[in-house]
Amino acid sequence: MTHPSQAEAVVLFDELHTADDRRFGVATLNAPASLHALSLEMIELLYPRLLAWQQDPGVVGVVLRSSGDKAFCAGGDVVRMARAIQAAQAQAQAQAEGGQVAVAAEAQAFFEHEYRLDHLIHTFGKPVLVWGHGIVMGGGIGLIIGASHRVVSPQSRLAMPEITIGLFPDVGGSWFLGHLPGGLGAFLALTGAQMNAADAVYTGMADFVLPHEAQAALLAKLQAAKWCQDPARNGALLSHLLQGLATPDMAASNLATHRSLIDRVIGRDQLKDLAPRLEALTQHSAAWLAQGAQNFVKGSPTTAALSLALQRRARHLSLADVFRLEYNAACGCAVHSDFAEGVRALLIDKDKSPRWSPATLDEVSPALVEDHFKPRYTGSHPLADLA
Repeated sequence: MTHPSQAEAVVLFDELHTADDRRFGVATLNAPASLHALSLEMIELLYPRLLAWQQDPGVVGVVLRSSGDKAFCAGGDVVRMARAIQAAQAQAQAQAEGGQVAVAAEAQAFFEHEYRLDHLIHTFGKPVLVWGHGIVMGGGIGLIIGASHRVVSPQSRLAMPEITIGLFPDVGGSWFLGHLPGGLGAFLALTGAQMNAADAVYTGMADFVLPHEAQAALLAKLQAAKWCQDPARNGALLSHLLQGLATPDMAASNLATHRSLIDRVIGRDQLKDLAPRLEALTQHSAAWLAQGAQNFVKGSPTTAALSLALQRRARHLSLADVFRLEYNAACGCAVHSDFAEGVRALLIDKDKSPRWSPATLDEVSPALVEDHFKPRYTGSHPLADLA
């Protein structure tokens, strides 16, 4: 399917021609060296092509996948963003602007276009199948959760690990996590806990678990099937085709196994009240729980407070309003120090010793959290047109 001239492109595009002369668009993320970390270049390629397929009556659906077998998408290209933010912060200091740091233009553009892409997938109106094999984190979650048909494999590892880099579960994560039952949404945001395939199904992040090797068989079924102009009927047919493929054995859901404990730990308390219970899980005999709690202990206190504030607000907002709120918060993170510092410590210098500011939960004031939501743009909201 891939043309030789496309071999070095970061996103490959093709179309499957079906037996009844209709088409499926196929977009393949193609940056395996970075585990398909989502860059602005990739987003700017994906968005117009998806929009064209959405508007083309001859296209009955879309498949979004990745090349290779290690990852679907390991997240956004936060290293490039962090470097742009560091440059903006250094410039503000050199100009003695009294701490007033402008949002780096590259960060503004990335968040705006990423959220616009994610919203398009949510509202596409035709079947969108995302094949989420391997690592699916951060920005990769944003691509998969809005799809109509979400496939993971037994090897999939999903997470929203922003607590470790001083951001927050964005890409609509505030909306999705905020609607999970009990303490699940707060737990996943505060711990960045990795989810397996069964966890993904348990939370509703995935609809089907299939072996990665079944992808070729699925594409063949798409070509052989008879489609129509009714997206609902096409969606039902696609579900039927997916259900006809063998479901492999997989590990049990950690979230389901520990659900009652998670709900007790999170409770309905404020962050300062539940924090000691979550910290105590670092001593739990279950390594998965202990690691998640360790992420919380070592993670950004501001991220913890901001993430829960976003989830509370998102429960009462439309999806479009959530993306607008997350854009404001992401720009706030680009101005405050933890995001660039977290990326530096984990992914650039790799010393794993971030200097969070503030350093403790007790020092995170309501005013600091609220400042993240302050508009940092002129004129109308960059995502004002989302509906």
